[in-house]
Amino acid sequence: MQVTEPAAEPSKDEMLRRARFSLLACFLIQGASFALLVTRIPAIQRRYDMGDGTLTAVLSVVPIVAGVGSVIAGALAKRFGSRLVLRVSQPIVCAILIGVGAGDRLWQLAIVLFVFGLSLGAVDATMNMQGVAIQARAGRSIMLGFHASYSLGGLAGAGVAGLCAWGDVPLVWMYAGAVLVTVPVALVVGPGYLGTDTVMPVADPERSAARKLPWRPLIPLCLVMTFAYIGDSTVANWSAVYLEKVLDSSEAFAVVPYIAYMITTLIGRSVGDLGVRRWGMVNVVRGGAVVAAAGFAVVLAAPHAAVGLLGFVILGVGLCVLVPQTFAAGGRQSPRDADEAVARLNIFNYVGFLVGTPLVGGIADLASFRVAMLVPLFLVLAVVPLAHAFAPHGEPAHDR
Repeated sequence: MQVTEPAAEPSKDEMLRRARFSLLACFLIQGASFALLVTRIPAIQRRYDMGDGTLTAVLSVVPIVAGVGSVIAGALAKRFGSRLVLRVSQPIVCAILIGVGAGDRLWQLAIVLFVFGLSLGAVDATMNMQGVAIQARAGRSIMLGFHASYSLGGLAGAGVAGLCAWGDVPLVWMYAGAVLVTVPVALVVGPGYLGTDTVMPVADPERSAARKLPWRPLIPLCLVMTFAYIGDSTVANWSAVYLEKVLDSSEAFAVVPYIAYMITTLIGRSVGDLGVRRWGMVNVVRGGAVVAAAGFAVVLAAPHAAVGLLGFVILGVGLCVLVPQTFAAGGRQSPRDADEAVARLNIFNYVGFLVGTPLVGGIADLASFRVAMLVPLFLVLAVVPLAHAFAPHGEPAHDR
């Protein structure tokens, strides 16, 4: 009689490879979902018949609620693990977008964006928790690769949204098509995320729950996260306006700098992990901050649109490394409380977005856009002295 041997359980290396592939897909979906929302804001404004003031107020709610979602995700991840929270929240982010195109009343949009914001914050926090955990298990820098996948998803989502806008596809059909693709993928890759049992075990759960993560070591990283997103939001919201009003470019050319910025961000993140492995986290962060400041300086001094475009390209190369390395540093500083550290840092993602746009716009109104560009320039330059916080006890051994 032939005895059938039980199937061998996957090895730790196989589990890690599966988790890494699953999280790459997760970042890709998240980038695409967010881009599908923000790139169709003019169409959403027309559908719900909102004035500029109402639109600003409605959109400001999303990062605020997302910050709350990040805090809630941190507490839930501590109790149930980041894998479960991520598996539940990401399909919601993907599916809820259909409500944006299906409604026609402002209160309906408010409810949809409230749910979207909560889920967005939860996914942003937990997918970075997973990234930090996978990097810790891999023993080498791979965090930038996950964020490169997010950038690729953003480009894909913006491309689809642009085609739909050009083809006059109704919002509800565009979002319905996206849901049919993203939700099944999110459900399929979800089981591959790292579980609590594959992360560092806690000897005494009750003692761990009672332990409080101090804020002080995280403050420099929180500042870096805020400054990086102020820079990013400046490019996202003001690059086209700057080229049109200050550098006298055509309306068609004014959208090119942000596309170039997104492409260079993708390229920089795709190869950035190699730089971290070779030169270390601190040197890469300092270098990124200096390059980003140089990019803002070129934009500020640009005599015409072509030079301005070059400045935004340089900006993408510099800014792209800051956020992924900030999450990685937070997880390394507090390995036993890595999920909570990541959740806290993620809040300052939204702080940067909330502060950046009105800060630069307000200074531009009071003085000029060239003067306004000094603000993100000095803020990203301030990252240079803060970079020591990324490795306060020295750099880890990097896999060559």
